Amino acid sequence: MPVQPSNRNKRWALGLLIVAGLLVLFFGLRYLLRDQVTVRSAKVEFQPLISTLNTNGKVEPVDNYEAHAAAPGVVEKVYVDEGDKVSAGKLLLTLSAEDARARLAEAYAKLMSAQAALTAVKAGGTQEEQLSLSSQISTAQLQRDQAERDLAAVRQLQQKGAASSAEVESAEERFQTAQAQLQSLQKRRTGRYNAEETTRAEAAVADSRAAYAAAQDNLNSVELRAPFAGTVYSIPVSASDFVPAGEDLFDIADLNHIRVRAYFDEPEIGQLAVGQPVKIVWEAKPGSAWHGHIVATPTTIVPYGTRNVGEALISVDDPDGQLLPNINVTITVTTLSKPNVLSIPREALHTDGTQDFVYVIDGGKLRRTYIKVGALNLIRVEVLGGLMQGQTVALNIVGTAQLSNGLHVDNVE
Repeated sequence: MPVQPSNRNKRWALGLLIVAGLLVLFFGLRYLLRDQVTVRSAKVEFQPLISTLNTNGKVEPVDNYEAHAAAPGVVEKVYVDEGDKVSAGKLLLTLSAEDARARLAEAYAKLMSAQAALTAVKAGGTQEEQLSLSSQISTAQLQRDQAERDLAAVRQLQQKGAASSAEVESAEERFQTAQAQLQSLQKRRTGRYNAEETTRAEAAVADSRAAYAAAQDNLNSVELRAPFAGTVYSIPVSASDFVPAGEDLFDIADLNHIRVRAYFDEPEIGQLAVGQPVKIVWEAKPGSAWHGHIVATPTTIVPYGTRNVGEALISVDDPDGQLLPNINVTITVTTLSKPNVLSIPREALHTDGTQDFVYVIDGGKLRRTYIKVGALNLIRVEVLGGLMQGQTVALNIVGTAQLSNGLHVDNVE
């Protein structure tokens, strides 16, 4: 006869069923009533990674010529207008030549005087002085010869007893005096001026010759011509204007050979390197852009208005003659350019000490995953390891909650 379960066992089984039901009900209600967590997310994917710096700069010509007045004068005529393209040697401007001619004549007169003085020093005197000296030497020679003949005659008379010793001594004294006078005059012909006087005369000639050359250049400079082919971009004077010495008359440059001096704030300098590509924009030419590359990075910091900047030189690779000297332009330097790298939004990256990690969304939960990062810009980070293309990473939670390892995620945006 089958054994019937006791009442006690029935009660025990019933109690277990009730407990199990309550647990199911508890966890079911907890699941149904818990807060839903919505996470903003992004895919791990391949994208270009580009980083740029923006600043201002000023255009300057590589080949530039500034014409200045060599001496005070009046502008006679200007043959070109600003913006004209000219060939090498073209006459651009003339100045009045009266003052220049007067200066040249004065310099020439001084040069001739200095050369005559040097000739006189080397010859022992001027032509007039030489003629006078020659006449004096001829007279002195005649006097010496006569004194010599007189001395010989007196000596013969002394031998015959017709002349005394005193007469002989007197004749000898007259001969010695005439001889000394002749020698003195002859020495004046070749040694009138010493070496120091000759050096001074030669220096005077050299100075006068240099002054004459400068005056000749000054006269030549009244006609100002283009030193090379280019564009006349500045003419600050007009016909009939009086200009002092050193006044700027015109500026010419080869606008197909220009560069930009760009000003970078001190913290940005470390990102610059020779060869980095540059985009150049001028507000006066909307829709136009020029390109170049850095040819010299900053070597020092200088004040620039309220900023401390380093100056970089940028060569313009596609000049078309429209960028004018001294205009202000906007510079964009590409400091980083990787065309196709595995990357994530920078917002997804977190740091734990020296380690970088992200929260990968895996099976409805957040899983902390450590990664290796490479280059980065303001919005994206290159992933070198730890993630694969197509994985989903959390950016942030919609609401006040914080991302944490193991957190359940209901909705992913």
